[in-house]
Amino acid sequence: MSDNFAAQLIKWRRTLHSWPELSNKELETTARIREWLQAADIRILDYPIHTGVVAEIGQGEQLIALRADIDALPIHEQTQLAYASKNDGVMHACGHDIHTSVILGAALQLKAREATLPGRVRLFFQPGEENCTGAKQFIKAGALDGIQAIFGMHNEPGLPVGTFATRGGAFYANADRFIINIHGKGAHAAHPEQGNDTIVLASQVIQALQALASRSFNTLDSLVLSITRIDAGKTWNVLPEKVMFGGTLRTHDVKVREQVQQRVIHLVKSLVEASGGTAEVSWTAGPPVLINDENWARVSAEVAKESGYRVRTADLHLGGEDFAIYLQKVPGAFVSIGSASEFGLHHDSFNPDEALIAPAAHYFSQLAEHALTLLRENAVQESTV
Repeated sequence: MSDNFAAQLIKWRRTLHSWPELSNKELETTARIREWLQAADIRILDYPIHTGVVAEIGQGEQLIALRADIDALPIHEQTQLAYASKNDGVMHACGHDIHTSVILGAALQLKAREATLPGRVRLFFQPGEENCTGAKQFIKAGALDGIQAIFGMHNEPGLPVGTFATRGGAFYANADRFIINIHGKGAHAAHPEQGNDTIVLASQVIQALQALASRSFNTLDSLVLSITRIDAGKTWNVLPEKVMFGGTLRTHDVKVREQVQQRVIHLVKSLVEASGGTAEVSWTAGPPVLINDENWARVSAEVAKESGYRVRTADLHLGGEDFAIYLQKVPGAFVSIGSASEFGLHHDSFNPDEALIAPAAHYFSQLAEHALTLLRENAVQESTV
């Protein structure tokens, strides 16, 4: 890998970082990616998508996909970098600019040896990962059709640069959202007996929900239930009629996920109604548990080791990732690559080490070619049986 190659990818990353866009609003990001791909003579495929880009390199029967996500978060950046976000209140605080630059780099390397590729590599520059809409859009548009294996990455700020991790089977968690509205009778703060104190009710429910996760399920289950927001009252001397609070559930087990949802709804309504109030629970299913194909996870790790990475088995991850939706339809693997940021994902000072970009681009170009070779060999074996 030349210094010019690494410098080009970093330049692209910094451009993307300076001009982040929210989920499904990535119009300028889409235009930039298209321009860079076209300048490299990489063919862009025409799918009915509003934002995002699908491109392809190579010829032949075998077909795999590499995916990058392109959207940013509604966070005001505090890094003080020279190339910090110029879109106020929007930031690439999850590193999707890094992911995009990595796959752009892989595309350049694959294009350079397109004539000898043992098949085709389809490139997904996907919108809407943060709100779990992008993968569904690409699938609905037909971009996944014909693909035999799919691969993607996330930078991991807790790992040093040069470190790689993945695992077969369950990896990232499902990430459900819920909103709970508690209704009661408002009253003067000096006379709580004249109403139903919804703040006290909400406090009791929140405590019970924490006990639900820690006392009603096996402690060996990967299960986190967190309350992340609460809204109640407008002034200091009135007990409000309504309290709204919400949060998220994370787990790697489909059955546990269903059981927790049922228990939460039952617990909330029982506690509140016993005190004379009413409650509504709104539950929104997020990305499902991400399940890596065992074989492709092993292959991904083998190629990483050959590419010079320090390879380890990944721990279960409680973050959500809509790449999981692709893996429900096509086998593949999702991997972690160390980005060594002092601050974690979704932090306003998140600052991944750009030194990861060029090696990761090289890795994905090698992985793509290796996967195509394996698929072609398997096809030949099957045709001779």
